Amino acid sequence: MTPPPLDERLDAALAPASRAFSDLVFFTVRVAEVDLPLVVLWLIAASLFFTIYFRGINLRGIGWALRTLRGDFDDEDAPGEISHFQALATALSGTVGIGNIGGVAVAVSIGGAGATLWMVLAGLLGMATKFVECTLSVRYRRHDADGSVSGGPMFYLRQGLAERGRPRLGRALGAFYAAGIMVGCLGIGNMFQANQAFVQLRTVTGGTEGPLAGWGWAVGVALAVLVGLVIIGGIRSIAAVTARLVPFMGAGYVVGTFVVIAMNARALPAAVDAILVGAFTGSGVTGGILGAAVVGMQRAVFSNEAGIGSASIAHAAVRTHLPATEGLVALFGPFLDTVVICTLTALTLGVAAVTWPDFMSATAPGVAMTSDAFGRTISWSPIPLAFVAVLFAVSTMISWSYYGRIGCAYFVGDHPRALLGFNAVYCAFVVVGASIELESVLAFSDAMVFVLCLPNTLGLVLLAPVAAQELAKLRRRARRIDGAPR
Repeated sequence: MTPPPLDERLDAALAPASRAFSDLVFFTVRVAEVDLPLVVLWLIAASLFFTIYFRGINLRGIGWALRTLRGDFDDEDAPGEISHFQALATALSGTVGIGNIGGVAVAVSIGGAGATLWMVLAGLLGMATKFVECTLSVRYRRHDADGSVSGGPMFYLRQGLAERGRPRLGRALGAFYAAGIMVGCLGIGNMFQANQAFVQLRTVTGGTEGPLAGWGWAVGVALAVLVGLVIIGGIRSIAAVTARLVPFMGAGYVVGTFVVIAMNARALPAAVDAILVGAFTGSGVTGGILGAAVVGMQRAVFSNEAGIGSASIAHAAVRTHLPATEGLVALFGPFLDTVVICTLTALTLGVAAVTWPDFMSATAPGVAMTSDAFGRTISWSPIPLAFVAVLFAVSTMISWSYYGRIGCAYFVGDHPRALLGFNAVYCAFVVVGASIELESVLAFSDAMVFVLCLPNTLGLVLLAPVAAQELAKLRRRARRIDGAPR
């Protein structure tokens, strides 16, 4: 009898420990026949707190954010490595990924069309969390000997909590976060992206009987080379690529969704109605509402990562003397990622299907479901969609390599050999991700990333007054500029 493949045996061996850890992180309580993940409720509660604490900065800050991107507060002598736009593009490349194409399909297939509305609400609330973590990330970033900067939750947890009289807690939480992002980046931002990119390419070329069947390792090598060529140059190289890649791939996907929606315009009212009605109705009413809300909010959190702190690592590299400016620019992250792109994906699924239930019963959820929605309207559209999906995956892998690298730098400083070694390991995992399917490893890394929200949001709440001080500093600066918003 032929033994199972190595990846299946390894997956089976790791499954018990991985499942136990994942169950712990995503622990649920049952309310009205719905399982509510406490970690998601924790993130939503934090977003609501910051929205109230900063008096609706989610929307109030948009004007200042636009002025910042326009260059009103720029200073050529400011410390940092990249522009505000490059920092935003790098952060977006880490959040706009396969999840925006396939994850939304999973959400509506489980929670119904109504999950979309709750996803949008969670995205809007998450903007306030992003403001706080990115402001603090710039405030407490470290300036390395080679002229580069390193920032993120591990730094503001350690230094910020020390300033607030909790040095031991800050050191412990900072080290835990740095170690967690090093491990977690290999799964959610690497192996999963590589695997899904290969699956989509294989699907549009004939599936398991097509020419790419069995060539996952070759696709992985190609992806690893692309990623390696970019990340070897550090954040400046990463930012230069993402500043061009993100607008291109984002615009391409948005245009594609608009085309599908326009070609099915007669079905748009029914799709919108399904979203609005489905958000507040369902089996048992209360259970239906909670189910749609939990699924939608969980998808939003998975998508924009507000409260997890990963995007703040990219934002920390910005050139500025005013940390709050980058916190305001970061507002666009959850808005574009969740409110815009995820909503357009949901509407595309709805109009292509005419009715949600018929569509959800006709195809499997995930990237294949979104691809099917495009294919129903334009037969050849899954091919360019596969190309966009690969770009989404590559951009996410590029950004997450930087997140893991900064986690490594937290422990080793700017030691070039250690950081080069981390990059090499990261690229090797790209090949692994495209070649085999280690579901247990991916489940473990996903849980590792989301457990980071616990120390991060705790630190954000304790350091919220510091972010408020930085916002007041920016307000004083803005008053010196003619026409600045009050």
